[in-house]
Amino acid sequence: MRSLKLTFISLTVLSLFSCRSVNDVAYFQKTEKSKEDKKVVYPNFNLDRNKEIPNFENIIQVSDILSIYVSSLSPEASSFFNSIAPLERNEQTTNSSFATRTDIGYLVDAQGMIELPLIGKVKVMGLSTSIAKDTLTARLEKYLQYPSVRIYIENFRVTILGEVFRPGVYSVTNEKITIPEALGLAGDLNIYADRKNITLIRDENGEKKYTEIDITSRELFEAPYYYLRSGDILYVSPVKGRVAQSDNFYRVLPIVMSSLTLIAVIVSRIIN
Repeated sequence: MRSLKLTFISLTVLSLFSCRSVNDVAYFQKTEKSKEDKKVVYPNFNLDRNKEIPNFENIIQVSDILSIYVSSLSPEASSFFNSIAPLERNEQTTNSSFATRTDIGYLVDAQGMIELPLIGKVKVMGLSTSIAKDTLTARLEKYLQYPSVRIYIENFRVTILGEVFRPGVYSVTNEKITIPEALGLAGDLNIYADRKNITLIRDENGEKKYTEIDITSRELFEAPYYYLRSGDILYVSPVKGRVAQSDNFYRVLPIVMSSLTLIAVIVSRIIN
C-alpha cells in the first residue's frame, strides 16, 4: 500500500512537466526549406548564400561616449586635442553593473555632434567608428602633420533579460559581440527558454525595432542582427507551458505535502 501511494505521488509530480524534444532545445540545427513550408526566421531579410555578409562596424549614436586619441609627428601639438587620456583596452568584461562615466570621453549630444578644440563641432551620429575616424583625421590635417586618430565607444553595453541564468546589463570593451556570445555572458539559456522566440530590441533613429530570432537555426550566423550594437536588448521568452507548470506545481504542492505527512503518520503508527 505504501509503495502504491509513493508511486502515485511521483507520477503526479512528473505529470506537471511536459517533455521537450531535442529539436526544441538544440542550437544551430540544419534546416530544410520547402515551398510548402517556408519559415521566415528573420523578417525583411532575404538570405543569399552566395553573398558574403559585410564586416561588422559599430554605428555611433546619440548619448554615446567616445574616447578619442590623436597622435602625429608632434606629440606636443597632438596632446592639445587629447584632453582625455587614452585608456587601456582590457578584455571583454562580464560585470553586470554599469555606470555611465562622462569624464572619459566626448559625449555625442542630441544633435549627434561632438566638439573638439579648434575644430569645433563635428557630426558623428550615424557614422561607423572607422568613417568617424577618417572624418576627424581630415579635419586635423589643418593643424597637425600626418595625424592619426583612434576612436572607441566607451559605453558599449547590451542588456539580456528573460530565461537566462544571469540576466543583466553587460559592458563590452572590445565593441564587438555576437548573439551567442551575449547569451554566453548571461550564463546561457535555461531549460524554460523558448529558443525559437528570442526578441532583439534595437533603437534605430529614435525608433524601437523588434526582431524575432530563432537560435535553433544555423541561419543565425548569416543574419544581419548576428552582431549586436550598443544599447541592444535581448529578451528570451519562456516556453508556453512554463507559467501553467508553475501554477499547477504550487496548486498541487500542498496536496502532495499533506499526502506525505499522512503517510508518515500512518507508517509511524504501524511501527509503534
